[in-house]
Amino acid sequence: MFDRSQLIRNYIVVDRGTPHLRANFIASLDGAASFDGVSGPLNDTADKQVFDTLRMLSDVVLVGAGTLRTEDYGPLILDNDAVAWRVEHGLAPQPVLAIVSARLELDHSSDVFSRAPVRPLVFTQGGFHDGPPEGLAAVADVEICGERSLDVAAMWAVLIRRGLTQVLTEGGPHLFGSLVAADAVDELCLTLSPVLAGGGAGRITAGSEPGLHAMRLAHVLTAGDMLMLRYVRSR
Repeated sequence: MFDRSQLIRNYIVVDRGTPHLRANFIASLDGAASFDGVSGPLNDTADKQVFDTLRMLSDVVLVGAGTLRTEDYGPLILDNDAVAWRVEHGLAPQPVLAIVSARLELDHSSDVFSRAPVRPLVFTQGGFHDGPPEGLAAVADVEICGERSLDVAAMWAVLIRRGLTQVLTEGGPHLFGSLVAADAVDELCLTLSPVLAGGGAGRITAGSEPGLHAMRLAHVLTAGDMLMLRYVRSR
């Protein structure tokens, strides 16, 4: 277990005025990003502490619609201590949940929207539909960024216009692959779970063109046999 103040010191981005996109993933020792389709079997309490801290430090949490469904996301609601810390440091009480969905096949009546403390943001591609369904438009702000694929630059422009410069993405692999391909990733927080998962599971990236993007190791934290790695982009 970690002390929250220790995790804040390890993961805080000092210059919040500069746009910064951080990704957070967990993987098995043999590279599996999930087990039986979800990441839960790979993590533990210490990884959850890092997960919660990264959310607390963010302006917006960016997630793909597939991961939203597969991982059974609920509304993005921080605990009272996290809210108090954010308010004390001049941040909005809760971060914004932003969902990337090409076809807008989202259940607008789900708790993700109906119980959200802050109106969610949805990024979509205009070539797959004629516009947001009325029910979704009533519970979320929908922004078109690209026609057949996500226009990462256009998405960043929307986030910056809204003052959401500290971005945390939790995947999934296709969204992360798009962000890597656009050279938009400033940081990767990767937990290595001390298990071998065998074949079948995908990696933390999918669907993007191959390319090397050098990163620098910022720190390594240990919790039992878990490794929490933080890499930052060398630009």
